[in-house]
Amino acid sequence: MLTADQILALSPDDSSAKSAKGLLAPAKWPTLGYTEAAIWGECQGSGSKPYQVIIDVSGPSFKCTCPSRKFPCKHGLALYLLLAQKESAFTSKEPPAWVAEWLKSRQERAEKQAEKKEAKVEAPVDPEAAAKREAKRLDRMIGGARDLERWMADLTRHGMSDLPLKSVQFWRDAAARLVDAQASGLGNAVRQLEVTVSSGEGWQQRSLMQMGRMQLLVDAMQRLESLPEGLRQDVRSFAGWPSDKEDVLAAGAVVDDTWLVQGVSYDENEKLWERRVWLCGEQSQRQALLLDFSHGQRRYDHGFVPGMVIKTKLAFFPSERPLRALLVDAPLAAESNVKTPEVRSWDEALDPIATAVAHCPWMQRLPLTLHHATPVSESSRWFALDAHSRAVPLRISEDDGWQLLALSGGHPLSIFGEWLGDHWRPLSAWSTDARTPCWTEAVALA
Repeated sequence: MLTADQILALSPDDSSAKSAKGLLAPAKWPTLGYTEAAIWGECQGSGSKPYQVIIDVSGPSFKCTCPSRKFPCKHGLALYLLLAQKESAFTSKEPPAWVAEWLKSRQERAEKQAEKKEAKVEAPVDPEAAAKREAKRLDRMIGGARDLERWMADLTRHGMSDLPLKSVQFWRDAAARLVDAQASGLGNAVRQLEVTVSSGEGWQQRSLMQMGRMQLLVDAMQRLESLPEGLRQDVRSFAGWPSDKEDVLAAGAVVDDTWLVQGVSYDENEKLWERRVWLCGEQSQRQALLLDFSHGQRRYDHGFVPGMVIKTKLAFFPSERPLRALLVDAPLAAESNVKTPEVRSWDEALDPIATAVAHCPWMQRLPLTLHHATPVSESSRWFALDAHSRAVPLRISEDDGWQLLALSGGHPLSIFGEWLGDHWRPLSAWSTDARTPCWTEAVALA
C-alpha cells in the first residue's frame, strides 16, 4: 500500500490534492471496500446519485463516474488516502457488480491484447526491399545532417553575438527542414540551441557546447557503418530514427527484477507532457529509465511515485550504454529493502557519468545519486555541498529549494536526481536508512 505522501504525488495538480483532503470524512462515503486487487467506494456529490470510484491497485489505475477530466480525480485520490489513513472504515470485502465488471473488462482487454500479439502474423518481409527503404531514409537523414553542418558554419562565420535576436521563425524553419529530412532528432537539437542562446549569462559557452555536440552527431552519421553496434544504435536514435517497441520487446535485453522508483520527473512543452521514471534494480543493480508521453493531461497507464517498489520485467533499448527500457509486464507492487548502491565519495558517483558522456556525448540526462549532500542557497542560487565543501549547482525551484533545505535541517541527505551536463536536477531526497523519500520535486519546473 502507498503512503499518504506517495498517493498525493499521483495528483495531477495542487488543487486536486487539496480537494481530495476535503473528502476524507467516512460519512461522505456510503460504500467503502477493498481487496488485495482493488479499492472501491461511493462518494456523495452534489447530484442525487453518488459517484462510483474504483482503483486497480496493480497500476494504480483509477476510474470515477464524476465529470472531471483530471486523472486521477479528487475522488480517486481521496479514496486511496482514506484507505491509507482509516482502513477500519472499509467494511466491504466483496466487490459489488459495478466493480467486478470493470475489473473483468480490464482483464479481458489485457488478455485480448496479449492474444493479438501472439496471433499476429507478420507479413513476409522482402529483405532487399527493406534494405533499400532503410538506405533511402538514411540518405535523406545524412543529407539533412550536411545541411545542418553548413547552417552552423554560416552561424559561426557571421558571428554569434546576434543569435539571441533571431526570430522564432528563424529557428523553426531550420528545425522544420530537418524534420522534412526525417531527422527529427537533429531538429530537436536546433530547438534546444534556440533555448540555449536565450538562457542568460554564459549563453555563448553553452551554445558552442551544444553546437559541438550537434557537429559530433553529424560526423558520426556520415561514418555510421564504421561504428560499434551499440553506438550506431545511439547515433540513429539521437538523429531521429524511431525504435519500434515490438522490436525492442522482441530483441532487447530483458531483466526481471524488483525495482525501486528513485525519482519521477515531468516536463511540459506545448501541452505535451513528458514523464521520466527512474528505477534501480535490487538484484541487477541496473538503473533504468521509463519514458512516457501524454498530450493535454498527465494521464498514463501506470502511476509511479518515488519510494514505490515494483516487481516486473524490463526490456532495454539497444545502446552503447543501455538505460531506457520498456515494461514487458504490468508492474506489481512489492515489498523490498531495495536501496541505491552506496558510494564512498562524489568522485566515485560522478565517474560513471563522465564515462557515459565520453562514450556517448549526446546523453545529456543521466541518473545520479549523491550521498552526504547538503543543500544550500547563495545569492538566489542553489547548490549541494559535500563534506569537503565542494559544490554542485542545482536546477531547483525556489519553493522546492527552501522545502528541501528545511527538511534537511542543514544536515546531509542522500539525493537522487538527473545530471543535465552542467547542473543537477534533484528529484527525491532520502534520510539515512529511510525506505521512502522525505522530499520529492514538485510536478514540473517552469
